[in-house]
Amino acid sequence: MLPGARALRAAGLLRPPGAAARRAYCGPGQRPAGRGVALPAGPDLRHFLRAAAAGQPGPSLELPPEPGSTAGAPKVYLETYGCQMNVNDTEIAWAILQKNGYARTKELDEADVVLLVTCSVREKAEQAIWNRLQHLKSLKARRPQARAPLRIGILGCMAERLKEEILQREKLVDVVAGPDAYRDLPRLLAVAESGQQAANVLLSLDETYADILPVQTSAGGRTAFVSIMRGCDNMCSYCIVPFTRGRERSRPIASILQEVRMLSDQGVKEVTLLGQNVNSFRDLSEVQFQSVAAPGLSRGFSTVYKAKSGGLRFAHLLDQVSRIDPEMRIRFTSPHPKDFPDEVLQLIQERHNICKQLHLPAQSGSTRVLEAMRRGYTREAYLELVHHVRDSIPGVSLSSDFIAGFCGETEEDHQQTVSLLREVRYNIGFLFAYSMRQKTRAHHRLQDDVPTDVKKRRLEQLIATFREEAARANAALVGQAQLVLVEGDSQDCFFTRKQTALTFPEH
Repeated sequence: MLPGARALRAAGLLRPPGAAARRAYCGPGQRPAGRGVALPAGPDLRHFLRAAAAGQPGPSLELPPEPGSTAGAPKVYLETYGCQMNVNDTEIAWAILQKNGYARTKELDEADVVLLVTCSVREKAEQAIWNRLQHLKSLKARRPQARAPLRIGILGCMAERLKEEILQREKLVDVVAGPDAYRDLPRLLAVAESGQQAANVLLSLDETYADILPVQTSAGGRTAFVSIMRGCDNMCSYCIVPFTRGRERSRPIASILQEVRMLSDQGVKEVTLLGQNVNSFRDLSEVQFQSVAAPGLSRGFSTVYKAKSGGLRFAHLLDQVSRIDPEMRIRFTSPHPKDFPDEVLQLIQERHNICKQLHLPAQSGSTRVLEAMRRGYTREAYLELVHHVRDSIPGVSLSSDFIAGFCGETEEDHQQTVSLLREVRYNIGFLFAYSMRQKTRAHHRLQDDVPTDVKKRRLEQLIATFREEAARANAALVGQAQLVLVEGDSQDCFFTRKQTALTFPEH
């Protein structure tokens, strides 16, 4: 098919400019993220009219078409980097593209479009994308002239953080789309097919993709991720997430329950509820619950923002989700330790299908460093929460995040983190050397003054300590019978800065 004909066909499948499409640019309460990128005009009116003539779906949950490729459909190849939220974003992006006539391929050489869903939480994560782009540059150069030019897109957090720098630094990138702009992908790709670069990096105050049913990327899989909220308001001094994912907003509970029911009907055995700050979930869609008092924080914890009243909270959602299928296991990540009221802990203890595993990201064992990180708690308050969790949920498994070498961290601070690892004895750990991110409070107010070799040494000691204590925790289970879900090849129980495997967001 000639490139011009392909562009007309792709544009003809675009949705008309309804409320969902307008939200990406001018919906209420939105704000642009950084300097804008000048965009070409894109498809004209007749292309949208052609799509409208075919009829459009109503406001209910958008179901993707049955799997199968239309002859001549452009093939898209998707790669995911970073956290579980990015896995879910990949499924959302694919659902939108599939609905607009694209086919999926697992073979890079077959692709007409290559989309990388990216991470910005550390410099190493971004460097992996720059390296991948160099490989794609050679692939693009070798592409036969008889085929349409390969289109390459950068999606997600790195797109949001770097914006037009990606287009300027790597001329081979055709499309840049932030986490709140996936609905706009068909239009952006249609513009790119005409030979022009296109970008949409606007952050939204209300986009949750609640009406998009993600297409599970592993057909026949027994586990699934369900996004329940997006963004983060905690503003930890080291964290880029509020600047790449925006403010907190939660999906309506009704749409979450509908998605979980569908997954249960498909035979999924384990669902993980996802959010950058998952247990601060607050559904404001029901008017009668908008004046409900805010739940209390974990004892000794505080926030940088005022308490938010109103809305249905995480305990209510967890209760409803766990009732859908008593044989479906329920997990959630990534939480903040401040948001563990007693009703959540009691519910986890009572329901056999809610996994007795909690992620309690500590980040440091030093109260002084925790204050510099703006975590909102002391070492003592964190340990009190750990003891309360273990008293409330006997046999609970704990995981945590730790950062080695944060700004101003002394050897004494580091040893306090080592001692916390020994005292708590986590089952799973996510440990990383500190990587300063632009736009964060640490970047503006603090100095990245711990030498790289010191960070490396401290990280290695944290890893060694974690391994020792995790081995002791695991040894205590020898001789016990445990119900397990077999889902595939195992991975190691911790991730380091040298690995590119999926990790929990660091907050």
